[in-house]
Amino acid sequence: MDVDVDGAPNAYGPPGTQTLDTLLDAHYLNRAGEKIVGYLIDEHGRPILQGPKDPFPGYYISQTAFADIENPNERDPRCYVDARNINYVVRGNAARRRGVQVGDFVSVYSRRTRKGVFAIVGDTGNPSGDEGSLHLLQDLGYPFHDGKNDSVEKPEIIVRFYPNSNPKHQFFFTQAELNDAATKLGLSRDFTASAGTNR
Repeated sequence: MDVDVDGAPNAYGPPGTQTLDTLLDAHYLNRAGEKIVGYLIDEHGRPILQGPKDPFPGYYISQTAFADIENPNERDPRCYVDARNINYVVRGNAARRRGVQVGDFVSVYSRRTRKGVFAIVGDTGNPSGDEGSLHLLQDLGYPFHDGKNDSVEKPEIIVRFYPNSNPKHQFFFTQAELNDAATKLGLSRDFTASAGTNR
């Protein structure tokens, strides 16, 4: 599982800025010739910058597929799932074919750290789905700091999807809110009974 920092307001920025990831990683499949999917661009392909009242003025506006439906302003960095603060996974093709929607709840478990956490499906754009937010990997106990080089190399991450578990597209600004909502739905972080899907 690779570290995804999309949605964090300091994920990407102009050359010379301290960012959580490289500009190459903002392209589809991390290929320079592919479409930019990590941050907003204008009709000429130029990055749209955050304004003086935004969290990181001058940085690019990093987006996620799941966004706050109560905030229709796509140029507001706050309407996207912040990878620094929220556990999320990227929906791959296999999960999409099984009816998983962005915003749905998931449980994630690490065989190495033996920790289980709640998360949501926060982004798309990787056919394998082998990505999780920076906060997710940190919450699982990995000492990661950014999306530049950090990655879980072995198949030790298990993801359990709950299709159609967030039909109202509830948006979360804190992990505590997400955990509370998942608990109220009766979802479980206990992976002792089933294997789930390896990542």
